[in-house]
Amino acid sequence: MGREYGQLCSLASALDQVGERWSLLIVRELMLGPLRFTDLARAVGGAPTDVLTKRLRELEGSGIVRRRELGPPASATVYELTPLGRGLERPLLELGRWGLNFHDPATVAEMPPAMLPNALRMVLRPGPDESLTVGLRCDEEAYWLRIEAGWTEAGRGEAEAPDVVLVGTPWEVMALMLGEDGEVAAEVDGDRAAVEALRAMVALPEEHRESALEEVESKKPPALAT
Repeated sequence: MGREYGQLCSLASALDQVGERWSLLIVRELMLGPLRFTDLARAVGGAPTDVLTKRLRELEGSGIVRRRELGPPASATVYELTPLGRGLERPLLELGRWGLNFHDPATVAEMPPAMLPNALRMVLRPGPDESLTVGLRCDEEAYWLRIEAGWTEAGRGEAEAPDVVLVGTPWEVMALMLGEDGEVAAEVDGDRAAVEALRAMVALPEEHRESALEEVESKKPPALAT
């Protein structure tokens, strides 16, 4: 490992393992499932190849990430989270929720589709009795959300037996979550009641919600703007 805090503190011990730059963003991408190195580099965005290689080696050494060989027809090496690495999901989502206090809602318009599933996991706060499967289709990419027992799981690929499928850009999906319909929001394929259930799960800092609604309003076609 690189720099270590050397303190008798479990938080410092955690940061010794994942506190280097890019490490948590690697974990963020692998939360949605295994990825090849080239796909991981593209998804993380901006990490030099040698630094990404070093971070993966460090995460492997800590037992957070492992390599696995896919059989034919893929015949490729992928990186995936270990059960220990999966333990980072809840704290990372909570950290992302806290980060909403510093996040500009307007940047959702520039969000790549691959970030949408985890972004939704951060803004949705389902109750213990909620049960819902959601498909997402953005720019020919497919993802799924499975909401069960107060937890939202997510991954890449088509949803199995979804209650509803949302089709659109990340911005359009987020607009739908804020209660918008029509040209500014994602298309809905399936149960409209599921959309209302999702809207009821959205939890955002009040100031963030107000800013997001203002951004949605500004992007409406003139005929729809109020």
